Amino acid sequence: MFSLASWKLEFEDGYFRIYDSEKLVAGYFDPDFGDLSAVKDPEDLILSKIKNRDVVLGGMLMIPLVKFKLFDTDLNTVLSEVKQNISRVSVHLEKWSVFLSEMHNTRHFIGISHTDQDMLTMTFPVKFSKPTILEKSALLEEVYPILSLLQKSELL
Repeated sequence: MFSLASWKLEFEDGYFRIYDSEKLVAGYFDPDFGDLSAVKDPEDLILSKIKNRDVVLGGMLMIPLVKFKLFDTDLNTVLSEVKQNISRVSVHLEKWSVFLSEMHNTRHFIGISHTDQDMLTMTFPVKFSKPTILEKSALLEEVYPILSLLQKSELL
């Protein structure tokens, strides 16, 4: 089980990268900065909100959903290996179903990872227990229980 210090958030390009204890990217947290569509320069507004330690009520968490090990460009395999990968993916997706059920989450979306065409990502909303300042340790305190449940569920 990870301790709170094992997870780390780093701000980059308007969102926070989530690193695990081995300094690998475990996911991303995109705070709900409000409607930025009418803002001329949203990046400046986001940086200002962080500098001013504004509060947010939550955001979106994006986590790797599943790596298929089937859609790599240099794939050269046999039927038994394909069946094994599909079986592994099915088991993993069932773990996600249980997790989403435990979180009472009905609002999520799945997309192709921007860094790996063989991987899907899961993005879902996170509501904080209280208004939380835009500061790494305060945000981490709010997303920590979800990260712990993801790890306990063998999804991270």
